Amino acid sequence: MAVDDLHSALISNGAGGYAKQTQQRSFLFSLAKWVLKSAMWLIFVAWIVLFFIIPSDFGSTFYTDWVAATDGTLFGETGSVLMLYSAPIIAIAFLAVPYIIFFEEDEEEYQEKKKAKFSLWTFPVLVDGPLGVVSAAEMIGIILFIVFVLSALYFYTVANFEMLPDYGDDLTDGEKRVFMLQMSAYCFGLIVLSCLAFLFLPIARGSILLRLIDIPFEHATRYHVWLGNLIFFLVTMHGLCYMIVWAIRGIIPSEVVEWKSDGGANLAGIICYGIFLLIWVTALPPVRKRYFELFYYTHQLYVLFVIFLALHIGGVNFSQAAGGIFLFMLDRFLRFCQSRKTVNIVSATCFPCGTVKLVLPKPANLHYNALGFIFLQVKSITSLQWHPFSVSSSPLNGKYHLEVLIKTVGEWTTKLRETVSKTSAEASDILLPHTPAHQIMASVEGPYGHESPYYLRYEKLVLVAGGSGISPFLAILSDILHRIKMNKPCLPQHVVLIWAIKTSNELSLLSTVDMGSMDFSDGLNIEIQVYVTRESECPVEDGRFYNAPSSSVFSVSREATMSVLTGTGNKIWAGTYVIASTIGFVIVLSLLDVFYINPYSIDAWWYLGLLFVICMVASVLIFGGLTIGLWHLWERKTSFQESPENGNTEIVQSNGRPTDTNEYQKTLISAATVRYGRRPDFSEILGSLAQHSAQVNVGVFVCGPTTLQSSVAKECRSQNLGRRRKGNSPIFHYNSHSFDL
Repeated sequence: MAVDDLHSALISNGAGGYAKQTQQRSFLFSLAKWVLKSAMWLIFVAWIVLFFIIPSDFGSTFYTDWVAATDGTLFGETGSVLMLYSAPIIAIAFLAVPYIIFFEEDEEEYQEKKKAKFSLWTFPVLVDGPLGVVSAAEMIGIILFIVFVLSALYFYTVANFEMLPDYGDDLTDGEKRVFMLQMSAYCFGLIVLSCLAFLFLPIARGSILLRLIDIPFEHATRYHVWLGNLIFFLVTMHGLCYMIVWAIRGIIPSEVVEWKSDGGANLAGIICYGIFLLIWVTALPPVRKRYFELFYYTHQLYVLFVIFLALHIGGVNFSQAAGGIFLFMLDRFLRFCQSRKTVNIVSATCFPCGTVKLVLPKPANLHYNALGFIFLQVKSITSLQWHPFSVSSSPLNGKYHLEVLIKTVGEWTTKLRETVSKTSAEASDILLPHTPAHQIMASVEGPYGHESPYYLRYEKLVLVAGGSGISPFLAILSDILHRIKMNKPCLPQHVVLIWAIKTSNELSLLSTVDMGSMDFSDGLNIEIQVYVTRESECPVEDGRFYNAPSSSVFSVSREATMSVLTGTGNKIWAGTYVIASTIGFVIVLSLLDVFYINPYSIDAWWYLGLLFVICMVASVLIFGGLTIGLWHLWERKTSFQESPENGNTEIVQSNGRPTDTNEYQKTLISAATVRYGRRPDFSEILGSLAQHSAQVNVGVFVCGPTTLQSSVAKECRSQNLGRRRKGNSPIFHYNSHSFDL
């Protein structure tokens, strides 16, 4: 064989071997992903089934056998119930850590055009009513909860009837009714405990579980509201039934103040209900929207609610709901540590429409997606209030900053604009950085949001905004433009922006997305339709409905950037924090049992409940705090290495200086079609898009008031339901980005 032939054969065999190894690695990678995903689904389904079967005769027997099998172990009955009810959700959180770290979606997947098909999460079923817009997947969840409550009531009622002879054969009909009412009250309490297992899961902003299912906090909040209303009804029935029984027996005063050691502490339960009632009343929409601060402050009473709940039901019963509460504790402590860090605002811009744009510094290793949001506190205004704002910039805008748009609609935002204007006026030259005395300081929690840029999965996008709801969509537009410029994966090639505003001076906000050298013909078609509802015609003859905003640039310390201790921060550290704290909880609970509870035969229900809560808090503070300390040291080291040599010059140069009028013409304003005295007709807009589109997935995103969400959702549902008649039509996927707290 010739040398060249031998060389070619070796290369061929080497390439084939490498390809075979790559194929094997890909297979093992896919297999590991499938195993992890299947394991999490199996645990979750088994966990849900458990709640359904426990009230039945079979479930009652299973529970009794389970507790008996683990009787005499270190943790006793508390450990048995903890393993049965709380361990599954913690196990899912554990498995979610490697899944998120190693199996993150590849951006190449966003370039794949997928067949148009319906999704349960994006198909609106209910569009009007007290629950707002409800998707098919959410409707399934609601039905499951209703079925669970009704089935549990049925099984418990049947069991109570069977237990009546145990109270005596000579009971009168009246006494039987009283006993049934008393046992029904107890059963309502058991159902409450099952619902409490889910109550705190949706409001853990950076929860590993929310990141796993890619549902952001601002969307999951509504599930917390729904569950809160259901639990309040069940708790009210629980207490009302007991009150009626006590009234019939004439023992209300003595029962109200009773603090049992071998059962529920009634006084603790009444205090717990009083706290819950206050939280529930102030969370009602009329009260919350008019007195937001009252709603916010009373919601902080959840700490007392949890403590008195544990005192009322004891450690064994409290362990049923402990999993969700523990994960919320982890998130809350992490947010507390993150918000301790003060941030220097890089620059501030006041637009004529009353909106303020803030540029905030961030470390290069803090990642987020375009639909992210932050919670902001400005201490010069108040050190108590935190307000959520959508990020208006793309993560591709720059490594060292992000932007938010804040519209002045309330007292806090008005004070913010006044602070920015005052600080700008005190500076002698706005083109030069301010001195530290003129610096605006803030604290930041976040950014939070979706784990993946899911808007890139749709071939066409329809962005519907009302007023300040334009902010997250400016981030989407900026992200798409940057991706096309940088030749990064980007499936959307047609974007329709529908924006309803009150006055035309709000149009200047479109100038925040700089087109630069980007042309609409560069593989992207953008349609911008603006509807000015309170003006019948253009107020200025030459069509210039904007003025240059006033900007201010501030000096920035290299270390005064956002903390990476957040739900969207480093995945390895976030996972380590969850795992270390959970292991720490088991260790602390073990030490307490070995050296205190078992040797001294501690058996008072209320005291065991209090000790259980103390163990949870101690594990978060000690083991979680140690992890956060190491995470913080790593952050400082990494941030210093990745910082630019002369500070964040990228921010000042690209965002700090005022933009002249000629540069505005390069932005999206020049591409907008403005209609005065009209509101958008979504039937016409989506109908026209359906006629000119084939079988593609169209992502419809809405950010605005409830009426706007309902109108768009109703039309999406109508278009999808009429798809069979139209034949070759697109599927409209409804996505809400409205944050209603």
